[in-house]
Amino acid sequence: MQPRNMSMSGVVDLAAVKAAQEAKAKAEQARAEAARRGGSGAVSPADLVIDVDEAGFEQDVLQRSAEVPVVIDFWAEWCEPCKQLSPVLERLAVEYDGRFLLAKIDVDANQMLMQQFGIQGIPAVFAVVAGQALPLFQGAAGEAQIRQTLDQLVQVAEQRFGLTGLTVDPDAEPGAAQPAAPAAGPYDSLLNAAARALDAGDLAGAVQAYKNVLADDPVHPEAKLGLAQAELLQRVQDLDPQQVRRDAADRPADVRAQIAAADLDLVGGHVEDAFGRLIDTVQRTVGDDRDTVRLRLLELFEVVGADDPRVAAARRALARALF
Repeated sequence: MQPRNMSMSGVVDLAAVKAAQEAKAKAEQARAEAARRGGSGAVSPADLVIDVDEAGFEQDVLQRSAEVPVVIDFWAEWCEPCKQLSPVLERLAVEYDGRFLLAKIDVDANQMLMQQFGIQGIPAVFAVVAGQALPLFQGAAGEAQIRQTLDQLVQVAEQRFGLTGLTVDPDAEPGAAQPAAPAAGPYDSLLNAAARALDAGDLAGAVQAYKNVLADDPVHPEAKLGLAQAELLQRVQDLDPQQVRRDAADRPADVRAQIAAADLDLVGGHVEDAFGRLIDTVQRTVGDDRDTVRLRLLELFEVVGADDPRVAAARRALARALF
């Protein structure tokens, strides 16, 4: 499975937003399942550093990244800088006490993974959070820089994805704690169908699958988020970006032009621009036009997620614009 890219700079990646919600749910289910079984789910310090190959990547990295950030150290036996970097990462994995998991991948034995991550040279260090790949650094790095990068990773994983890491017990037997498999939910087949449709570019099929879930459970969080994303992608898929932006610049009072431009802004990762454009349009409009813009802005809030601080700031700005 090829990893998707995600930036920690705040750009909205629709796949990452969806994965964040899924990761939170899976982590909660895993903790609940561990509690149900009467176990603490604690791992040994020795379990914080693992060797991973192509066969185990799905389970050991992608699935584990739903409960803890996974830092990947791409290395090789002949790489001298790797021999300096790897021990530092291993020591920090233990020192950070379960806030991240270190996965070591030998590129000579796993060249497909090296290609999928687009690695041109080693050492190369990535992270995977909720199934999303984040490049951290390449080449030799000082410990201060590594710590700063890891601190940022841990913060993003906790604040945006709700991942607080693993519980470490020095007395636990290595390998004793296995990730708890979350129980299947009543709508898993429909949600999986929607995800497959999105991956295949069948936006209409994805929209319908999410609507089928919401018809039975109108407040289902993953279906609401998925529907908002799929409908946004539907709206922009046939747009001419240059024409849309020309129209928005030439006709600042045109509600449809501003809404289309805001949709493109959001898909392009320009969150504040999208929100600001619609808030400005709310201030310039009245009646039905104002309500149309307000409703679209609320839909975009759903796409980004209520926990995002940019949404909270935009809600306050919208309230000032309306009242």
